[in-house]
Amino acid sequence: MKTIIIIGAGPAGLTAAVELLERGTDCAVTVVEESETFGGISKTLNFGGNRMDIGGHRFFSKDGRVNAWWSHFLQPQSSPSKDDILLGRDRALDKSGLNPETDDAVMLTRERVSRIYYRNVFFDYPVTLSHKTIRSMGPATTLRAGLSYLPALVRKLPEDNLENFYINRFGRVLYSMFFEGYTEKLWGRHPRDISADWGAQRIKGLSVSALLGNIFGGMFGVKAHKTETSLIERFGYPKYGPGQLWELAAERVRELGGVIITGKRVTKITRNDEGDIVSVGGDGFDLPCDTLISSMPISDLCAAMSGVPADIAVIAEGLPFRDFQTVGVLLPSDKFRLRNLTAQKTVGGIAPDCWIYVQDPSVKLGRIQVFNNWSPYLVKDFEHTVWLGLEYFCSEGDQSWQQTDDEYTNAATRELLKIGVIADKSDVIFTSRVRVKKAYPAYFGSYARFGELREYLDQIGNLYCVGRNGQHRYNNMDHSMVTAFRAVDAILAGGDKSAVWNVNVDDEYHEVKSE
Repeated sequence: MKTIIIIGAGPAGLTAAVELLERGTDCAVTVVEESETFGGISKTLNFGGNRMDIGGHRFFSKDGRVNAWWSHFLQPQSSPSKDDILLGRDRALDKSGLNPETDDAVMLTRERVSRIYYRNVFFDYPVTLSHKTIRSMGPATTLRAGLSYLPALVRKLPEDNLENFYINRFGRVLYSMFFEGYTEKLWGRHPRDISADWGAQRIKGLSVSALLGNIFGGMFGVKAHKTETSLIERFGYPKYGPGQLWELAAERVRELGGVIITGKRVTKITRNDEGDIVSVGGDGFDLPCDTLISSMPISDLCAAMSGVPADIAVIAEGLPFRDFQTVGVLLPSDKFRLRNLTAQKTVGGIAPDCWIYVQDPSVKLGRIQVFNNWSPYLVKDFEHTVWLGLEYFCSEGDQSWQQTDDEYTNAATRELLKIGVIADKSDVIFTSRVRVKKAYPAYFGSYARFGELREYLDQIGNLYCVGRNGQHRYNNMDHSMVTAFRAVDAILAGGDKSAVWNVNVDDEYHEVKSE
């Protein structure tokens, strides 16, 4: 029997474990997870009945295998959810599914609403040249934005950095308004100092020309052939957040005879004279290994592994990450000052946003999640309170990371006051704070030499690198799952590893949906 070790119980690791075991292969599968929770950055944390989705996760994919996998664990919504009932809201339902009011393993259907906060004004996200946007920008700024795009039509800037990537697609004015400040908050450096690869990963196909096509096509009744996911109006969402899916997946692994070890960090990966991995271990454990599937950060993988050449170790060590912190803030519904001025109904008249992107450079806050709008079941007293997640991007060990919880949450509360989300500090009922290490693989530092590192890792015959951190690629959850599918395919059927690495590298935007 082949012994397969999987490092990490996030989307990639747990998908690989379930796939290996459900296909009835003759193998013993063990998952080693550093934390005590499942789902990695896709986990859900519970604070006294108020559940926090770390980062926000829309369940939508153009990959049929991913959608089928989700449906295997979570049935579609067959009856109105709590907010639908309170609002008398009609929604497309699947009568073959489950009732979210009485059943838990349900995938809800949710509405997508997001806005950008810029200079004390809220703009729709993605940016559209609607009457509302033009009115908010003012005619002078609108004209400047349009004129600034004209040079990009005539002469493209060399796309050797992220700033030029954005300017080529949106013009300098829209870039400075809606991309420059937020990107610098996210990565801790100016877009001109970041590889254009990140933009290519995240906004393939988005541009002013595509935007105008959608706007004017709609005006004249002409349908575009494709709709960017950013414009898709609905998505799936687990009743209790994304972590619910991964908790169910972990249960399935154990039901099928797999072993999951939590609270253990892998610090030692031993190889034989031929270069193959023969064991995986750490403090208090050592496991024999015939095949290793790793979703741990590549920098940690190489630091733990024997026999890594010095030049390769330098590349791995130099791969940067961006960390982040989330502050949970619970408010009475009537104290949440972002009121609903849209046609979409909400309980308590709160703003309907899932996310609010904060472009305002006067605050460090990057994004606000309104958990009520993700799922009414995330909030303990859904009818009377609003549960927010305030997202801050940082670097592990920096000044903000080292602040006490009280210092950090108090600073976050002051920023809510500054941008008008609350009127008084006394409005806050409860706060929480969560630190997340290595949340975002970054495309600077030694990333330019990543090809050398990948080539070296591919030479280790029984090693498969999967997932966001395992491949140092800014993948979405579904991409991470696909890397796991392909790794299992390669392990069971043979073949090279190129298919595992070639997820989310096509020229088409990863969430374009054909009409």
